[in-house]
Amino acid sequence: MKMMYTAEALSTGDGRRGHGRTSDGALDVEMSMPGSGTGTNPEQLFAVGYAACFHSALRLAGGRRKVDIGDSAVGCRVSLGQLDDGTFGLAVEIEVSVPNLSADVAQQIADEAHRLCPYSNAVRGNIDVTVTVAAD
Repeated sequence: MKMMYTAEALSTGDGRRGHGRTSDGALDVEMSMPGSGTGTNPEQLFAVGYAACFHSALRLAGGRRKVDIGDSAVGCRVSLGQLDDGTFGLAVEIEVSVPNLSADVAQQIADEAHRLCPYSNAVRGNIDVTVTVAAD
């Protein structure tokens, strides 16, 4: 793989109850357990990253087909759960909104975005990902 960009981050303290910071200081957050309300958690960070990455892939896919996706949005839910063997895993639900397209065309664009998105490619076969589309 030809590397295009590398992000670097450091976690200190008590992991999920610690501190996270990127090497450039652009992201500097207190971490907390889900639901505690005092900081962010890895699932939230993953959800934001995945939503942004998928949205970029959606815009690329729409541009390739020359369709209007200017008012598009992507929401992402990342769920943490316990697997049958006692370890932990994630599940992802992505909701794509493309108000200017038919449901069929929007689904085709979302499917193409799912093939293009680096996050989707990274988790494919490891995490259950569901993509749904809301369109006019």
